[in-house]
Amino acid sequence: MSFETKGGTVTGTHTLDELKLVYRVLHAHLTEHIELLDAQFLIDLQSYLQDRARAEGVDTSHHGAWDAWLGNTDAIDCELRVKKRKTIDPAD
Repeated sequence: MSFETKGGTVTGTHTLDELKLVYRVLHAHLTEHIELLDAQFLIDLQSYLQDRARAEGVDTSHHGAWDAWLGNTDAIDCELRVKKRKTIDPAD
């Protein structure tokens, strides 16, 4: 893993497993850190991972398949997830 500064940006070389881990941890704490919802890093990371998953034949619109590909072993079933869903208000 490495980081390199180019102009005003930082680029990195990371393994897919490391990127999945970072995504899982960040996603698990969205309700505690609402500002992550608009963080370009998280948006770009999710897009990259979804592209990789789709290239491997994963239906990323199916939460169970997406969670399994990410390595979430304790993911909540979609039906239960919807029942427990809460609205996040950035003003709170």
